[in-house]
Amino acid sequence: MLFVWDVPSQDRSVGRDAQTGRWATIPQWQQSGPMEKPDKQNSMNFDASSLRETLSHFPTGVVVAATCGDGGAPVGLTISSFNSVSLEPPLILWSLALTAPSLSAFRAHDSFSINILSSEQQALCMQFAKPSEDKFSGVDWRPGHGGAPVIQNALAVLECQVYRRYEGGDHEIYVGEVIQIDSTDRKPLVFHRGQFVELADSAA
Repeated sequence: MLFVWDVPSQDRSVGRDAQTGRWATIPQWQQSGPMEKPDKQNSMNFDASSLRETLSHFPTGVVVAATCGDGGAPVGLTISSFNSVSLEPPLILWSLALTAPSLSAFRAHDSFSINILSSEQQALCMQFAKPSEDKFSGVDWRPGHGGAPVIQNALAVLECQVYRRYEGGDHEIYVGEVIQIDSTDRKPLVFHRGQFVELADSAA
């Protein structure tokens, strides 16, 4: 539960739920208020480029996040910022750059799909990673939950309803409640340090 600090006094034991607007008692661990920001110039030893390079050491799967655009047209993009959050309720999250052309579509539509790509779908990954008026051109898809496009033959699919949207620096963070799932046994598409890599076969 996310609380908004708009209590007139200094009392941190009550707050208003940001979603429902209702006043409520706040758990003790949340009563300290916002943390003070560190002095960046004295604590940071990196710039955006070196941070990106460091983060690239973490191998990730590759996902196409998709939703409905104007007139119900399919909209999507390649992402690697995807993770699980909770099993009960079933929640996942991913993030979208505030400069992304598809931002308005994801803000306007309350459902989306997470299409996890297989190792055979490198071309599809690149198609959704590049700017295009119609990234779904030539792509086999079907309407899923809330009309959000689901890519056929993806390694796995999670059809989601928007659960929360959060500000996250130069990105917007989407938490989705999973409504439908589907998966196959094919190998995943994996990205590491700027290139695709193959997973070794597991020992029998």
